[in-house]
Amino acid sequence: MMSQTVVVTVKPNSSKGPLVEADEEGAITIFVREPATEGKANKAVGELLAKHLGVPKSKVALIGGATARTKRFRVD
Repeated sequence: MMSQTVVVTVKPNSSKGPLVEADEEGAITIFVREPATEGKANKAVGELLAKHLGVPKSKVALIGGATARTKRFRVD
């Protein structure tokens, strides 16, 4: 399988989390309870995205937007 890039919008410190929502256009929003400090939210988002896509978390890597709300992940 080729790797693909998944773009997600992250909502840290969310009481809705952990939750993955996809809209009609396929845009993914991920809500996590973790704060956006020390990479905690990024780690939680990666784990949740892997679970949502049904792949091991080792196959999901953050490739862009580490400090932004919009992040790019590579999924192998």
